Amino acid sequence: MTAPILTFITSSENKLAEVERLLGYRLARATVPLEEIQAIELAPVVSSKARYAYVRLGSPVLVEDTGLAFAALKGLPGALIKWFLLALGVNGLCHLLRGESNRAATATTLFGYYDGTLYRVFSGTISGIIPERPRGAFGFGWDAIFQPLGSDRTFGEMAAEEKDHFSMRRLALDRLRESDLLGSR
Repeated sequence: MTAPILTFITSSENKLAEVERLLGYRLARATVPLEEIQAIELAPVVSSKARYAYVRLGSPVLVEDTGLAFAALKGLPGALIKWFLLALGVNGLCHLLRGESNRAATATTLFGYYDGTLYRVFSGTISGIIPERPRGAFGFGWDAIFQPLGSDRTFGEMAAEEKDHFSMRRLALDRLRESDLLGSR
């Protein structure tokens, strides 16, 4: 029996390209306007997105959400990073930590799979710091303001292969690949 077709729900071409590169194959893709609940924690956001996307498509789906938690702000912006980024930009995000000695941050990605019965989540988390100012022109989103531990460069200063080495998204996708959900793909 062949594995069901898996559809990745995203409106981001950059995210789709990164996920396909990390998985090593092309995914079916759908842009589904999702009613996204708002929370600081990623788990309820991903669960809701996966279930809602499945109802809209009626076939197995893979959704993703990534959060960036600043230690000095007790976990904010977390899963709200997309909205903070839209409102403040990368410069404004750095400015939030102005005067803070603790610039530690945690980046977490969750992928949620749902087929109408089975819900599974795959996570990847890495630690890093937020530099004083954005650095780098590569990547997307907040890549220019996250410097993973073990590197002196932000994601925005890294070529794709170097970013993949540190990537929380890669860690989560490694766990998905190790599961039985992808079959022989």
